[in-house]
Amino acid sequence: MGNKIVQVADVHRYFRRGSERIDVLNGLTLDVEEGDFVALMGPSGSGKTTLLNLIAGLDRPSSGDVIIGGDRISSMSEAQLARWRTRNIGFIFQFYHLIPVLTAQENVELPLLLLSLAAGQRQQQVRTALGLVGLSERMQHRPGQLSGGQQQRVGIARALVTDPTLIVADEPTGDLDAKSAGEILDLLVELGKSLKKTIIMVTHDPRAAARAHRVLHLDKGRLVDQPASEYEHA
Repeated sequence: MGNKIVQVADVHRYFRRGSERIDVLNGLTLDVEEGDFVALMGPSGSGKTTLLNLIAGLDRPSSGDVIIGGDRISSMSEAQLARWRTRNIGFIFQFYHLIPVLTAQENVELPLLLLSLAAGQRQQQVRTALGLVGLSERMQHRPGQLSGGQQQRVGIARALVTDPTLIVADEPTGDLDAKSAGEILDLLVELGKSLKKTIIMVTHDPRAAARAHRVLHLDKGRLVDQPASEYEHA
């Protein structure tokens, strides 16, 4: 650790509903170092997903700066952001977002189709990513032939395949039973260590949050550090 991968500086995000202004994030500042694993917790409407979307370049702040890996993404155009996300962000979703008619191999390959890579190079990166999540023997299986935990492993492989700067995970264990959830969390922790990946995870689950290096709590658009121990037995 030591290098700041994520720098969120005095960020405000608000929306308008008619004449009403709805403040979601209020002057939020956050630094995340390379290799860190951060869990974001808080009640519904606290701003967790909004913050994750800003960090992932899916949304932009009303004011303030968002800098990821040295890139000031808060001032990029939509086209620049789209290119930047492809190379720098790996997404892990609660409901996997796999395409049912494609095999595991084809689902993982999808992000690489947006890059200028030869077919052979794409296949090598796909094999490597599926190997990292323990699915080398399931490359030709479609999502319907895989368990929920295996589908999420495909989702993690897809997030890793471009070797992103940052992995963002939105409730990655929210649709899994306790055993599968524990295995997925073990995998994320191990991949974070072995690949030195920086992970930011939104979760409602105290057991998931307890696996992170740092647990941050959002409330009414403000960030408050909370000791992880508070969540471990919640």
